[in-house]
Amino acid sequence: MKIFQWILPARVLILAASLMLYAAKTDGMNVLTGKQAFSSTATLKPGLAHKITAKDLPKPGDTPSGRSGGAGNRPPNAFPQAPAGFKVELYVAEGLTNPRQIRVAPNGDYFVADTSAGDVKIYRGISAEGKPEQSSTYLSGKQGVFGINFYPPGPSPQWVYISTTTSVMRLAYKNGDLKATGMLETLISDLPNGGHSTRDVVFSKDGKSMFVAVGSGSNNDDGPAENRRANILEYTPEGKFVGIYASGIRNPVGLAINPETGELWTSINERDTYGDNLVPDYVTHVERGGFYGWPWFYIGGNYDPKHEGKHPELKAKVIVPDVLVQPHSASLGMVFYDGKQFPKDYSGDAFAAEHGSWNHAAGSGHEVIRIPIEKGRASGVYEDFLTGFMTNGVVWGRPVGIAVARDGSLLVTDDGAKVIWRVSYTGK
Repeated sequence: MKIFQWILPARVLILAASLMLYAAKTDGMNVLTGKQAFSSTATLKPGLAHKITAKDLPKPGDTPSGRSGGAGNRPPNAFPQAPAGFKVELYVAEGLTNPRQIRVAPNGDYFVADTSAGDVKIYRGISAEGKPEQSSTYLSGKQGVFGINFYPPGPSPQWVYISTTTSVMRLAYKNGDLKATGMLETLISDLPNGGHSTRDVVFSKDGKSMFVAVGSGSNNDDGPAENRRANILEYTPEGKFVGIYASGIRNPVGLAINPETGELWTSINERDTYGDNLVPDYVTHVERGGFYGWPWFYIGGNYDPKHEGKHPELKAKVIVPDVLVQPHSASLGMVFYDGKQFPKDYSGDAFAAEHGSWNHAAGSGHEVIRIPIEKGRASGVYEDFLTGFMTNGVVWGRPVGIAVARDGSLLVTDDGAKVIWRVSYTGK
């Protein structure tokens, strides 16, 4: 009996310590909740955190469905802002037309999809001045190029995979290649065309599966034109179709594999026109066979007004995503921080680029967010990390892709300013 009395408090202490550890990353954060959690571009501030939950959502039409103005040119010497201790520099300041996805090759080279130019560019190294030590155009003439990845996973890939809106291709590759060599092999040629055009590509941790993101062709239609859309598709690395990995995901722009759990994650754009604060974009782990609601439902069993009463058998199956992000932020690329430069609290956290959208009266998004990850899981909290892409009420920057550089800094593509930013930690 005495032994049992000793063991029980010990278990309680262990549980309490575990809970304290789980909450440690968000304990010191200023977390806005409820109605205060919603934001606009002008209210963003590095270090300010938000937690939006399903119960916080307004009803469709409760808030106006606004339209914000377009982006302007970046004023001279305008830079985004990061939390105290971080430094923001221009890594690439010229030569890019439409920088979108960015991925790091195992040897440390940075591959960038210059989408409208149809180019894949490589930047190598970081000089003492924070600039590339070398650059090259790896591949050109591929209109709509977006997804880039390397196979097999690990230090010595044999292929680089590149996707356009309708296809996934690969080229023989070895570490250090600055130019494409050999024949371009098309593995998939029948991805749905038009509509949301980005097609990101990632491989499972074991290298057995290739995941391809395909967004919807509409805001919330459910006709035959949406066949095989608003899904994450699974293929073999050789391009054989395995099946729909997850569905009901309106526009899963960014894909990433959580290095700790091996789970697939995605960063998505939800639907428009139901109000400035509806429907939230989100970042979430993705369950095999999971259904996330689009177009009939959103954020759980909430009916889209356009489809009220349809498919009642699906209502209880709709998965609520891990992290709800300010509606119309246009969440794009994402990455897990596996570097060593940032403070220890950042280890394993996710970062996502919020490109910004037209469908918010005051403008929303235009930032990079940090998502604290504890034991492979998110608590629903996200933090404004890189903000200030607006000067005197005019937006000039639109983050797209994020990568962790070899030295542990963060690289962010910006297709508004047509540059690549570098965020490093100085501790000063």
